[in-house]
Amino acid sequence: MSLFGSSHFGLPRLKPLSSKRSHVVSVLDIGSTKVVCMIGRLTPREESQILPGRTHNIEIIGIGHQRSRGIKTGVIADLDALEGVIRLAVDAAERMAGLTVESLIVNLTAGRLGSDIYTATIDLGGQEVELNDLKKVLSAACQQSLRQDRSVLHSLATGFSLDGERGIRDPLAMYGDALGVDMHVVTAERSALKNLELSVNRAHLSVEGIVATPYASGLAALVDDEVELGCAAIDMGGGTTTISVFAEGKLVHTDAVGLGGHHVTTDLARGLSTRIEDAERLKVVHATALSNSSDERELISIPPIGEDDRDQPSQVPRALVSRIVSARIEETMELIRDRIQRSGFSPIVGKRVVLTGGASQLTGLADVARRILARNVRIGRPMGVSGLPTAAKGPAFSTAVGLMIYPQVADMETHASQSGLLMSLGGNNSRIARMGQWLKESF
Repeated sequence: MSLFGSSHFGLPRLKPLSSKRSHVVSVLDIGSTKVVCMIGRLTPREESQILPGRTHNIEIIGIGHQRSRGIKTGVIADLDALEGVIRLAVDAAERMAGLTVESLIVNLTAGRLGSDIYTATIDLGGQEVELNDLKKVLSAACQQSLRQDRSVLHSLATGFSLDGERGIRDPLAMYGDALGVDMHVVTAERSALKNLELSVNRAHLSVEGIVATPYASGLAALVDDEVELGCAAIDMGGGTTTISVFAEGKLVHTDAVGLGGHHVTTDLARGLSTRIEDAERLKVVHATALSNSSDERELISIPPIGEDDRDQPSQVPRALVSRIVSARIEETMELIRDRIQRSGFSPIVGKRVVLTGGASQLTGLADVARRILARNVRIGRPMGVSGLPTAAKGPAFSTAVGLMIYPQVADMETHASQSGLLMSLGGNNSRIARMGQWLKESF
C-alpha cells in the first residue's frame, strides 16, 4: 500500500473494528533502542467499568524484538540496517504466532511532529444542529490543517461550542445561532513518512496505519480517569522523549524533546572513558538519578576503552556515576517542564504525570521528576493486555502495546478525504459515531 499516491490525502486510515467479530492485528514499534513487532488477537468484550474505552480484549500471540540499527534520535539514518532489523523482528513474531504478516500499524517519532488546534465556526441561524451542520463545521476545521509539506496523522474534535458556550460533547439536535468546533491535529513532515514507508516496504510489508509515538504510549500507560481528568504521559525512549497530553478522553497536545536514555549512556561513556556497551551496563546496574552519602565510599570498576590486555580497570566512586546521570536527567526534566508550561496545557495536566518508556526505569527517576515538575508522578506500564512475556510487561513496551490498542479508538478521529468528506465522526458509542457511516454514504 503506498502512502503517497496522487492524492494529497494519501495516508492510510484504519477501518473501524467490528464489535461483533475477532481481528488479528500486527504492529511495529520502530525506536532508537529496539524494534518490536507484536501480533495480537482482538476479541469483542462486554462493556466493563475496567478500561471502559476498550471494545476488544487483546491477547498477544506473537512478539519479536531486536536491537535497533539504522535509527538515530528517532530519525532513519541507514535504510539497509533498519530493513534487516525489521525483517528479524517480524520473522520472530510470525514464528511465535504461526502466521504470516502482510501489513502493520507503525509508529512515527521523527518528522518534527506538529500539534495544533484549529477552530471553525458556521452560522446556524437559530436552527437545530443537524448532521449536515456537523459535516460542514468539521470539514472546515479539517481543511485548515492541510499543508503541502506535511501530512495529517491524527485529527480529533476536542469539543464543540454553541453561541460561544464551550465544552459541548454532542451538539446534535441542540439549537443555536453559531456552531463551533476545536480540532486537535497532529502532523508530520511528508519526507519522514515516506522514509518510514520505504523502510517497511523494503522488508516486503505494507503499512496499514501510522500512529504518532506519544499518542500510542499514552493509550497504553494511562488509566481512564487520567485520560478524562487531564494528564501528561512522558515516554522516555532511547533517542527522544515524547509528551502527550490527554483531557476529556481525547489527545489534546503532543510534543517531543531530542533527549533520551542513550544520551545518558553517552555521557557516562565520555565522562568515564569507557565503551558504549560498558556504559550501558553501568547505567542499568549502578546508576541512579539520586545520590546519597554512601555513594562516595562505594567504588565501581570501570572497564578501559582500549583493547590492550595490560590496561587495568579504573575505580571511581559511585557518586561520580550518579552526578553524570543526574545532570542529564535534570536537564531533560527541565525541558519537559518548560515545554508543558509553554504549550498552555499546564492547567489541564494539573498534578498528574505518568512516565513510561525504557529510560523511565532508571532508579530514582520518578523522585527527580516529582521535584522538578512539581507534580505527582508514577511509572506507567502497558495495561489491559494478556499474553505478554514477563520481559515485555515493562514501560519499554508501552508504545508497541499502544499501537495494538489504537484500532479501538481510531474511529474517534475525523479526517478529510479527497473529496472533502469525513472519514469518521466521534467515538464508539456516541450518536455522532453511529450516524457517521450514514454521512459517508450520503455525501
